Amino acid sequence: MSEKEFSWTIKLDWLNILNLLDLNSITQISEIKREKAIKRLTKTLGNDMLLELENDELDKLVADELKELMKKELSLKSKREERIEREMRSKFVPFKQGGIIKIDPRDFKDLDPNADPEDIIKAFYKKMMGKNDDDDENDDDKNKYTEDSTGYYI
Repeated sequence: MSEKEFSWTIKLDWLNILNLLDLNSITQISEIKREKAIKRLTKTLGNDMLLELENDELDKLVADELKELMKKELSLKSKREERIEREMRSKFVPFKQGGIIKIDPRDFKDLDPNADPEDIIKAFYKKMMGKNDDDDENDDDKNKYTEDSTGYYI
């Protein structure tokens, strides 16, 4: 890109463009597609016209052009987000409604059936919540105040 032809690109706010596209990082847009969008806009509207536009208008134009160029990537991203949301809803809604929790037995094939019940509960907790129960115990050990947790006191 020559400096004179694409001087209007200095006015672009890429964070706003990412926000309009609902993306998290500039790396999600390939350099080739960024350049292609800039070249298309320069060709269709002209450099002088683009220099006269406000920053927000430029951002919307570039975002629309990138949306057109990135249809496949954006649709895959939205499908993946919908799938993750469905999975999360199917796993955690039963907790709130007191329903049945769906458990895939293949996830627990490594679990020893003769193990301590507490170990089995920790394995379930780790699988469903994605973290280890031992992490919470380590947080208590780091606490500078010690408490007696052996019973209730009135």
